[in-house]
Amino acid sequence: MNLPNQLTMARMIAVPIFIVVYLMGYNVAAAIIFILASVTDFLDGYLARKHNLVSNFGKIMDPLADKLLVISALVCMVELGIVAGWMVIVILAREFTVTGLRTVAAAQGIVIAAGMTGKIKTVLQMIAVPLLLLENWPFQLIGLPVDQIFLWASVIMTIVSGTEYVYQNRKVFSM
Repeated sequence: MNLPNQLTMARMIAVPIFIVVYLMGYNVAAAIIFILASVTDFLDGYLARKHNLVSNFGKIMDPLADKLLVISALVCMVELGIVAGWMVIVILAREFTVTGLRTVAAAQGIVIAAGMTGKIKTVLQMIAVPLLLLENWPFQLIGLPVDQIFLWASVIMTIVSGTEYVYQNRKVFSM
């Protein structure tokens, strides 16, 4: 298994560790785990492209690992009353829709690459989660709700990117 795929697997292994640490109340440790796991997302893609190590495993597992990481954090936050459930439902609906679209397209021999809005959505989520974990530190000191701003921006970008994927690939549904 090449290094980018090992990083993807490390991110997946980090998910249950993150969940346990977070639900035990160790928010700072959970934020560190989440941030380190998020960095592997950018690193594995960079290394795969730079060293021509792109693989079918990576194409499938990398986005799955990202989704598991973010959704796990957000579901835990719903359980703890930090994030509204409807926000997570919107995010989940987009992820299931895009994954379903990609699956149907793949069955037709069409590859749907990640779009820029989807990448922006992921970055916004990966910034929002640590801010939420750290209770908006250090911005709560000045009363600026940066955590909420990033959370709302990620939900809005989730809707925008999901709409974009469906619209740009609508031909897949008519084949």
